[in-house]
Amino acid sequence: MSDPQPSSGGLFQNLKRLADGGLALAQSRLELFSVELQMEKVRLVELLILAAMVVALGLMTLTMLTFTLVFLFWETARMPVLIVVSVAYLGGTLFAWRALKVRLAARSAFSGTLGEIKKDRACLETET
Repeated sequence: MSDPQPSSGGLFQNLKRLADGGLALAQSRLELFSVELQMEKVRLVELLILAAMVVALGLMTLTMLTFTLVFLFWETARMPVLIVVSVAYLGGTLFAWRALKVRLAARSAFSGTLGEIKKDRACLETET
């Protein structure tokens, strides 16, 4: 007499599959985000270690170079040598600052995740 499968059961199944698909999509995006987050953490630690090495070794080199030049020209041109060396240090500092700014702006963090979300939005816009 009565059918055990009403028509609303099919709708419920479709909604369940839709929700499952949405959760699977969200899960894959979160997994991609976590992988990119880990990569960014490793990249940041590498940058910090390399920057510390450059600073320490660079300071040692500049100090020794300055002492050597001042010692060589102690009697004849001590002040001009200090001025030239100071201007050279300033030029190097400005060059390093510019290179650092370029390096930090070169790559957008989480570009893979953002790209996938943009693709998802584009697919959803074309389907509707």
